[in-house]
Amino acid sequence: MASPSLERREKGSGKSEFRNQKTKPENQDESELLTVPDGWKEPAFSKEDNPRGLLEESSFSTLFPKYREAYLKECWPLVQKALNEHHVNATLDLIEGSMTVCTTKKTFDPYIIIRARDLIKLLARSVSFEQAVRILQDDVACDIIKIGSLVRNKERFVKRRQRLIGPKGSTLKALELLTNCYIMVQGNTVSAIGPFSGLKESLMIKRELAKDSELRSQSWERFLPQFKHKNVNKRKEPKKKTVKKEYTPFPPPQPESQIDKELASGEYFLKANQKKRQKMEAIKAKQAEAISKKQEERNKAFIPPKEKPIVKPKEASTETKIDVASIKEKVKKAKNKKLGALTAEEIALKMEADEKKKKKKK
Repeated sequence: MASPSLERREKGSGKSEFRNQKTKPENQDESELLTVPDGWKEPAFSKEDNPRGLLEESSFSTLFPKYREAYLKECWPLVQKALNEHHVNATLDLIEGSMTVCTTKKTFDPYIIIRARDLIKLLARSVSFEQAVRILQDDVACDIIKIGSLVRNKERFVKRRQRLIGPKGSTLKALELLTNCYIMVQGNTVSAIGPFSGLKESLMIKRELAKDSELRSQSWERFLPQFKHKNVNKRKEPKKKTVKKEYTPFPPPQPESQIDKELASGEYFLKANQKKRQKMEAIKAKQAEAISKKQEERNKAFIPPKEKPIVKPKEASTETKIDVASIKEKVKKAKNKKLGALTAEEIALKMEADEKKKKKKK
């Protein structure tokens, strides 16, 4: 028989071993437990996992804009073919402008209807079919971010959306390379398609830079793309620029009053009748000037235009005179001569030839 003290020791030693076993996983880093080993992939969901299928049918529908109608008509057979592989029906209603997906009796994957819903949402947000079909894969996810309500001012919203795209799409391309995701900016939404670890990769670059003791205290702007600011609001300059006068300690001279002006011109000492007479004379002088100007404008219509000077023909030079007598003789000869008639030399030659022929015959 074992003594009770030995039994207690054995029990105590067993408890301490159990405690040590419990504390071992606590000492491990949480990052090691959360990280997935390299090369490991989750096994695909097959029909053997759910041989009996689903109990009830479920469906989702979404609307699409008018400008996407032509593209959806072309690619809809491909959409149906991709969803039929997972036993999901898809219908396109052009009258209502909607797309609908629903499960069938043969559907075995319960989550495929959620992926089919995301597929039609991405197609409605101007994502191409080649990129949207990737959502049916197990290791790919998507998100449609609404950016229209972030800024109230429309002009500011357009500028910020352009900043997200960047010059010639360079900023958007840099984001795609960093996150290994496809990003599409359309209207008031941003569609992103890629793996779950896509956003984690961009944070890892920052961690690697922070680990380096030299780069930790330095600026990281050299690692980022730098662009010139094109949408800088320039201050509007006034049309009339006021030139500042030179500063003088003396105040400006006091302006002359109406009485001072009358005293200088001598009107102050005139009587009321004389002042009226001067005013009437000034008014009449102005009227006479206006009438004369109007009369000049009316008389302009009756002024004849300037005629061009007549240019006299130049006399023929004596060097290039034409011999009229020789021309007359040629004309007379041409009149006497019949069309097709032989010249005198040709006639003489013909007569000689005829005489020689007669002599030979004799």
